[in-house]
Amino acid sequence: MDDSPLHDRINQLAAEEEELWQRAGDGGGLDPDQVARLDAIKVELDRAYDLLHQRDARRAAGLDPDEARLRPEEIVERYQQ
Repeated sequence: MDDSPLHDRINQLAAEEEELWQRAGDGGGLDPDQVARLDAIKVELDRAYDLLHQRDARRAAGLDPDEARLRPEEIVERYQQ
């Protein structure tokens, strides 16, 4: 697998996020469901970027990038640098 499906997913999520922020900025705010969706998009984006970074690291190390796995929210969101 190449990374294009992952890039496509990131772009879709970013576009949805931008659309929600645009609605919020138009003066109407966001309803609770939209706020929850923004939170979910943030987590999905973090997980997608984490997977992309794993794939890049495996590729750079001469390993198979297809062995990278989407990590659970609990790991990605609590990662400390």
